[in-house]
Amino acid sequence: MSRYASDYPIFYVTVDIVLLAVVDGVLQTLVIERGEEPTGWAFPGGFVEPDEDLRAAAARELAEETGVRLEEGALEQLGTYGAPDRDPRYLEPPAYARVVSMAWFAVLPEPVAVRAGTDAAHAQWRPVAEVLAGGLAFDHDQILGDAVTRVR
Repeated sequence: MSRYASDYPIFYVTVDIVLLAVVDGVLQTLVIERGEEPTGWAFPGGFVEPDEDLRAAAARELAEETGVRLEEGALEQLGTYGAPDRDPRYLEPPAYARVVSMAWFAVLPEPVAVRAGTDAAHAQWRPVAEVLAGGLAFDHDQILGDAVTRVR
């Protein structure tokens, strides 16, 4: 018998959003401190609703968790991330599932005001070097590295 409810594994689809801006010559990124397990710093993001477009999900999650609303089309697709162990909440039965995330990014001319909402305990702009040194939840270090490489 398979560990899945069907012959195929369950996949959840999420979105993660990387915002970048330069402040006094220092590249900064918007991060949230998760208010739920697993805790730690991460990018705004979350699960895509069944009737929702991926870009719309990214815009919704960004607004819900940080209060940031961008112009239509401001977010660009960065990549897809789907390592089997990327979300520790779903590694063991009965919740076993695979979580695949579509990452989005935008480069802003300057940081915008933020406020934490929904499952984010805090939201703030921080220097990219500091964020990478401290580590992020999930695979968000890889996502940030890919976003910085893309921007360069």
